[in-house]
Amino acid sequence: MQLILYGTSGCHLCEDAEIMLSKVIQARRDNVSFEIVDIAGQHKLEDRYGIRIPVLHDATSGAELDWPFDEERLMEFLHSLS
Repeated sequence: MQLILYGTSGCHLCEDAEIMLSKVIQARRDNVSFEIVDIAGQHKLEDRYGIRIPVLHDATSGAELDWPFDEERLMEFLHSLS
């Protein structure tokens, strides 16, 4: 599973989402990886995600999980992708 976490630098919510995602992935011990994409300066991404960040995007299905989410909601989202 390949995930993208959209956000911006200096966004404390984005940092919280990254920490939570790392923790959940480590606990699941699945073959899940993610990359962080900074939307700043990328006009298409800013238009799409600007007021929604952080947003977790599954590269395969296109499914997205918008903030706010907690660990339980994040685990449900990941489970739905499996």
